[in-house]
Amino acid sequence: MSDNWLQFVPADPTYRPSRAAADQAKTLLASFVPRAHEANVEFKDAIEFIHAGSNWSRVNCPVCGTDAEAWWSEAVGAAFNNFTDLNVTAPCCGARVSLNEMKYVWPVGFASFVIEAMNPGVADLSPEQEELLASCLGCKLRKIWVHI
Repeated sequence: MSDNWLQFVPADPTYRPSRAAADQAKTLLASFVPRAHEANVEFKDAIEFIHAGSNWSRVNCPVCGTDAEAWWSEAVGAAFNNFTDLNVTAPCCGARVSLNEMKYVWPVGFASFVIEAMNPGVADLSPEQEELLASCLGCKLRKIWVHI
């Protein structure tokens, strides 16, 4: 059996909300997805790559649009021990880019905080619901659909 997660991470990988804000956002998310198996928040020890699981498709350079798959994995591997510096020089065009701002076909991100609903039972949240979550957490959010 496969599972789906609707995850939100701060657009800024270094942002961590207060515990009170995270708990309030968890309650809010649970109210948006009442059929979900569960809703959780997770504070990670360090910034991690938050992937889309089998939803992964490909990644393109945000400057020139070239397929970056050939060099992206190596760049992520090089940054692995210190995801606080996500800036790399893109071999395709020589531009300085952030791994967090690459053009991912299925959104992914880098974060030390995640709020999620497992098997949410909805096709999506409304823009108003997403804005309420962002407001509650005090940051812009990136939505990641994960399929395992």
